[in-house]
Amino acid sequence: MQQPDTLSLVIITGMSGAGKTVAMQSFEDLGYFCVDNMPPSLLPKFWELVKESGKITKIALVIDLRSRAFYDEIISMLSSVDNSNFVSTKILFLDASNEELVSRYKETRRSHPLAMEGRLMDGILKERELLAEMRSRAQLVIDTSDLSPRQLREEIFDNFKVSDNPTFHLEIMSFGFKYGLPIDADIVMDVRFLPNPYYVPAYRNKTGLDKPVYDYVMAQPTTEEFYTRYLDLLRLIMPGYVNEGKTSMTIAIGCTGGQHRSVAIASRLAKDLGKEYPVDVTHRDMSKRKETVNRS
Repeated sequence: MQQPDTLSLVIITGMSGAGKTVAMQSFEDLGYFCVDNMPPSLLPKFWELVKESGKITKIALVIDLRSRAFYDEIISMLSSVDNSNFVSTKILFLDASNEELVSRYKETRRSHPLAMEGRLMDGILKERELLAEMRSRAQLVIDTSDLSPRQLREEIFDNFKVSDNPTFHLEIMSFGFKYGLPIDADIVMDVRFLPNPYYVPAYRNKTGLDKPVYDYVMAQPTTEEFYTRYLDLLRLIMPGYVNEGKTSMTIAIGCTGGQHRSVAIASRLAKDLGKEYPVDVTHRDMSKRKETVNRS
């Protein structure tokens, strides 16, 4: 396997309760391969697997330093990584004030990993002491004391998002109302007001992917005006969803059986919106009527 020229590695560490879980989820949405709390002893083997695969180019490792021995292993691992031409490393350190960390632990009623049988504040101070050198090594320190999870996510996106690698994508789905609404849809449009090709004998057993059916749907007097206005509406609102931190949207187009009209409209939407966003298109119910006929 051909290995990537450079592997981008982000070490996510910091104070327990400072937001590492939110950070990991954010990096997943940025397309990173994320690993939570891998023991340092397994990292050499992990690197070998990554090199051999040649497919992973971005990794985020979440590391909690819960003992001095574990900490020493991590420092040793980072030293070896820093000397490698294969890996480009950044350390993201998440911090928060002692008062805020105490408040968060009280709210969740969880025990601090370094204060299982002692005072919460003792555990926080001990962890802060252990992490002092790691904090000084970090290329980016984010204080989450006054940040909501959404604001932390935005901060990470601002610092690690690659402009030529868009994270927002669209899922466009056609479906038939007779088979039920798709529960994962964010936006649903009903196109049953358009004339139904099912009642044209020559088109009954075809689908909206077949050119005669597609052309029939698009040639209807109301189709072009509807489609143009609907496309303009989607183009108007999509940037708002991006700004709100959404990483994907599912747009569902429904007709009666999910075979003709919805398939044609969904296919055209995927083509047009695909010029602006990454798009996946699926036709959930397109073949269900045929399957039912074949079983009868």
